[in-house]
Amino acid sequence: MNEVTRILSAIEAGDQHAAADLLPLVYNELRQLAAVHMAREKPGQTLDATALVHEAYLRLVGDQHFDNRRHFFAAAAEAMRRILVESARRKKRQKRGGDRKRIDLADISVAAPEQDERLLALDEALERLAAVEPQKAELVKLRSFAGLSLDAAADLLGISPSTADRWWAYARAWLHVEINGEKSELS
Repeated sequence: MNEVTRILSAIEAGDQHAAADLLPLVYNELRQLAAVHMAREKPGQTLDATALVHEAYLRLVGDQHFDNRRHFFAAAAEAMRRILVESARRKKRQKRGGDRKRIDLADISVAAPEQDERLLALDEALERLAAVEPQKAELVKLRSFAGLSLDAAADLLGISPSTADRWWAYARAWLHVEINGEKSELS
């Protein structure tokens, strides 16, 4: 029996020290595997081969069962692939505004003195919305100032919850553009 397979069996049997014995035996091969994966990536990655090995190793030595050495390295390759995909998705989200924080109009505190300017800007924008979309403005008032849920506001306005959801999304986007002074096709 191969030494790696023996240690994998010991880990599965619950030997706490076996995981520490495994890393020195497989590190160089995992590093080579990581280097192959990293060579396929664009330059300038924030993740390097060493970090990729460590992250993959942490994911591997949990509750997984490995039949043999080959199974372990196949799982390591898959773990590295998933780590790289997750990293790419995270970067893509940030490029597309994923690092921005959403602020729900319902979360704007009316009583806070530092919010006075923001509240005034909201009120002015809401008046402009009421001039072009009075029902949508009414929905915003019910949600933001009366504290009604979307379903309760929909019921009060006599519209379906799905229509209220669409109107709410539209009104929030429209008000955001108006308050922040951005030009958009929505206004």
